[in-house]
Amino acid sequence: MTVENAGDSGAAAGADSDSEGRPVVFDLAPNCTADDVEVGALYHAQVNGVVDYGVFVDVSDVVSGLVHESNLDRSYDVGDRLIVRLDEVRDNGDMAFEAVDPGDYRTEVVDHEPTITPIDALSPGDDVTIEGEVAQIKQTGGPTVFRIVDESGIVAAAAFEEAGVRAYPEVSLGDVIRVSGTVERHEDALQIEVDGVDRLSGERAAAAHERLDGALAERAEPHTVEPLVEWPAFEQLREDLAEVARLLRRTVLEGRPIRVRHHADGDGMCASLPLQAALENYIREVHDDDDAPRHLIKRLPSKAPFYEMEDVTRDLNFALEGQARHGQQLPLLLMLDNGSTEEDVPAYENLAHYDVPIAVVDHHHPDPEAVEDLLDAHVNPYLHGEDYRITTGMMCVELARMIDPDVTEDLLHVPAVAGLSDRSKADTMTDFVELAGEAGYDREDLLDIGEALDYAAHWLRYSDGASLVNDVLNVDCDDRERHEELVEFLATRAERDVERQLAAAEPHVEHERLDSDAHLYRVDLDSWAHRFTYPAPGKTTGKLHDLKVAETGEPVITIGYGPDFAVLRSDGVRLDIPQMVAELNAEVDGGGVSGGGHLVVGSIKFVKGMREEVIDLLVEKMADADLDDELSSAAALDD
Repeated sequence: MTVENAGDSGAAAGADSDSEGRPVVFDLAPNCTADDVEVGALYHAQVNGVVDYGVFVDVSDVVSGLVHESNLDRSYDVGDRLIVRLDEVRDNGDMAFEAVDPGDYRTEVVDHEPTITPIDALSPGDDVTIEGEVAQIKQTGGPTVFRIVDESGIVAAAAFEEAGVRAYPEVSLGDVIRVSGTVERHEDALQIEVDGVDRLSGERAAAAHERLDGALAERAEPHTVEPLVEWPAFEQLREDLAEVARLLRRTVLEGRPIRVRHHADGDGMCASLPLQAALENYIREVHDDDDAPRHLIKRLPSKAPFYEMEDVTRDLNFALEGQARHGQQLPLLLMLDNGSTEEDVPAYENLAHYDVPIAVVDHHHPDPEAVEDLLDAHVNPYLHGEDYRITTGMMCVELARMIDPDVTEDLLHVPAVAGLSDRSKADTMTDFVELAGEAGYDREDLLDIGEALDYAAHWLRYSDGASLVNDVLNVDCDDRERHEELVEFLATRAERDVERQLAAAEPHVEHERLDSDAHLYRVDLDSWAHRFTYPAPGKTTGKLHDLKVAETGEPVITIGYGPDFAVLRSDGVRLDIPQMVAELNAEVDGGGVSGGGHLVVGSIKFVKGMREEVIDLLVEKMADADLDDELSSAAALDD
């Protein structure tokens, strides 16, 4: 609103006055409507017609009325300007004005304030004005399509300049705009055919952003759900999980895509599939577009137990292409069953150049000082004095229920599958297995599902295996019989391949007794195991380790190694594999040692020519480790 002074003296009766007693004369913006005028107020006007009984005047492009000859003090021609008072608005909408001379007055310019329609109240055929934040700008071969988010929903608005030409180029992602137009139905979704766009700026934009932020924050609040089983150790994590649920729901409300990266094993699948199902349900609830789940969430496995530069480069390239081609915002990255360690930092720093938000839910031993400043949310039991026995799949089932409680009945067996797949020794495993039993799964069923998931993940490699892995885990699957047949087939094949692998490798396992009295077993997997098939080196080492633990009933360490890697498993020995990796990297000059995992199960990589030095020093460190009856391995790695 702007102000200017004019006139001589006096005041018009009935007119608004300023603090000095001067009347206020309103200068209406061209798009002001009848909603912007009131009886008794003064307006700048222009004559648009002269008749015997008076003159017609415009106070805006769409607001006009008659000044009767009895209310005129002189004659006027078309185009003349004058000041009028609105005397009456008749039942039929006609307006009657009076010509006035207000004397010394002040002018206020009035912008049109249209009635804003909430997106969730749109109906086909309505002429509306909406106000919201731009979440996507997609240029098609015809119109420019803006996706607009307000407090209540999200809708597409199609603006046509000419075929393939960007309409309203001054509008950018994140701007708050007002869109006027007609609501129509386009491909089973509502869409506004745009008549005009007004980009808000300054205080108006700031106020709108603040209002939208508050409303979206309220809508993003997660559901309060009772835990599937009582577990005091887990309760410490609930607020952290609620923070991630809040972040994910807010991301959906804003129309931002979500990129899910998860470890390619049983626990990683048990973490990602429930979350994908819950998020897809919530996306359908928020977006009036059947294709929205396909566009807004993408799940991909990571073979390594950390975020590799290869993976982040692919993800970033995919995101930038989506931004360029579809006008999308860059996605939120959700890391599951990995992402907590210093090895993830280079990939995260790469994303930081593009302000990509990152959330992590993981149960591997973390390096919080290395990653915390790069993450928007981080859930890990170690941050609360707990450990790997709380698996990522267990946490993500509760997280999924906070996002959409309706998925609960579909997930009752999943925490047990996650725990058995990762060999969790949590006290509540019995409760989880019993809960699965109530849903129709006995312990053997759960073990077979975990084995089938690992088998499928191995052959899928870098593919998400959409639908196939859902059928294996029986999450978002519509055919229980197909699920059972598929699990039986895959688990049987996995068992056959494991038996073949053990038959090849076990005769070549070397044994020694450490000074701590623990058994050490090692095997050269490059020489004595089938490569590039199932089971991979990590799982092969795990199966051999389980055999030796069963044979001895005593503390056991197993090392399966190749030219430039080693997989480590331990039972009853207090190792700290992440710490050992750090020490080896510092102590073996030129070894290039990296890796990590849990405290007692993990994997390392090194320079091929330094294998002997790395393995020998690793064994020395293992020999110095204390025995601990409470410790046992947590996961079979399949790197």
